Amino acid sequence: MTYEIKQDGKFKYIEEGQGEPLMLLHGLFGALSNFQYLIEHFRHTNKVVVPLLPLLELDLLHTSVGGLQKYVNRFIEQRKYDRIHLMGNSLGGHVGLVHILKHPEKIKSLILTGSSGLFENGMGDTYPKRGDKEYIRNKTALTFYDPAMATDELVNEVFEITNNRMKVIKIIALAKSAIRNNLGEELTNIKQPTCLIWGNNDTITPPFVGKEFQKLIPNSELHFIDKCGHAPMMEVPEEFNRILGGFLAKLKSPAATV
Repeated sequence: MTYEIKQDGKFKYIEEGQGEPLMLLHGLFGALSNFQYLIEHFRHTNKVVVPLLPLLELDLLHTSVGGLQKYVNRFIEQRKYDRIHLMGNSLGGHVGLVHILKHPEKIKSLILTGSSGLFENGMGDTYPKRGDKEYIRNKTALTFYDPAMATDELVNEVFEITNNRMKVIKIIALAKSAIRNNLGEELTNIKQPTCLIWGNNDTITPPFVGKEFQKLIPNSELHFIDKCGHAPMMEVPEEFNRILGGFLAKLKSPAATV
């Protein structure tokens, strides 16, 4: 299923369906394909919004978690979204966390899956390694429990990025920014209901990271999915959608108060 990429000023995004906004923030090597099952499932109950984060388009000074958060905030203001269910995977989760701490007023709930912000294993000290496609394939496969999820299409996308010197510099800048921007005790200030969905076999943000998020975020619930790595919404979409659907259903306003 392909969706129309819309444009509003300098912002590019997907918007499908009606209802309370479910905004999806992708990670460092994320793409719209990461969310295809989510979009298809939740566009029947929510307005599913996926901003195309300018990970590699910002100037180097603003290529950071903070720079991306400011971009997301400007996007929300431009589109006048409210009562947002904000979901982020990996670096996208980190951006979502920084946003909710700075601008909680328009966020109804938070959903994190494999989020950075406390701890993450990077792609390794030698990453990104240019020109070695097999190396990129092996590193991409580490994202998943099932290495077959690292399709040729996905590997080619990552390979193309890592063969561009300026893109590599920006990837490193974002990765370093994520490590520096460790949120820790700040997370206790999050008041919104929070759903944590974690792969039991995530090697990038291992299960103990999900447990630490649950410990720090007051109104949070944690769900683990077996045989699943760093991107549950891609690897086990049915189970992911079931958990997220249940969480969102609990937050629906009673008909009498709508």
